[in-house]
Amino acid sequence: MGRAQADGRVAVVTGAGRGIGAAVCHRLAADGLSVVATDIDEAAAQVTAAAVGGVARRLDVSDPDDVRGLAGSLERCDVLVNNAGIWRFAPLAKITPEYVRAVLDTNVLGTVLCTQALAPLMAQQGGGAIVNLTSITAHAIPPGVGIYPASKAAVIALTKQTAIEYASKGIRANAVGPGFIPTPGTLDTYGADEETQRERGCIVPLGRYGTPDEIADAVAFFASDASRYVTGQVLFVDGGVTEASMLFMFAAQS
Repeated sequence: MGRAQADGRVAVVTGAGRGIGAAVCHRLAADGLSVVATDIDEAAAQVTAAAVGGVARRLDVSDPDDVRGLAGSLERCDVLVNNAGIWRFAPLAKITPEYVRAVLDTNVLGTVLCTQALAPLMAQQGGGAIVNLTSITAHAIPPGVGIYPASKAAVIALTKQTAIEYASKGIRANAVGPGFIPTPGTLDTYGADEETQRERGCIVPLGRYGTPDEIADAVAFFASDASRYVTGQVLFVDGGVTEASMLFMFAAQS
């Protein structure tokens, strides 16, 4: 399982090849977990795994056979981070059934399949923690983003349902909702250079965009015993954006 860890706990992270997923792998490894870094891009997963002393697995979270194969290859799973997600932004009037299926298959079905396959491994160990990645767009929906907000709202509902249905097995489920977090996959939205990101980040109440490491910190909290009595909750890590509608209205008026 990669480098030996003191407590023997294992974390499976989907979408681990870059961005938030990679940051989560680094943080969980630093906390003493053995990391299984999974991604549909196997080469990217291997880079992350090598950096944290873990192992890499190619995984299409929307493929039931792939997910079952991953679960069958593991002896244990203590933490599952359902981070894999895709977005294809377009106005609702222009999205196609194929577009809708692609987003929902990864963001929603993938979360369900990984939970179904890996929760039994957690139960064998007496319990564990599932952390799902949602988005501020599930709470504050912008125009032109297609089915993505609906998919992330579904993740919140799934998180709460998972928390209730798996509580008796000692499994907790919580969700983290990133705000404006520049990653390699979001530079078109947030700006490709630091100066642009600083200028645009000024609209956030805390005065800047967030970082993948700050999302990883929240994931690590839900994965740890520090949140041992917390389940079914959603934490938006967004610098105050989801609660700033009046500030934005005043700014627009001025």
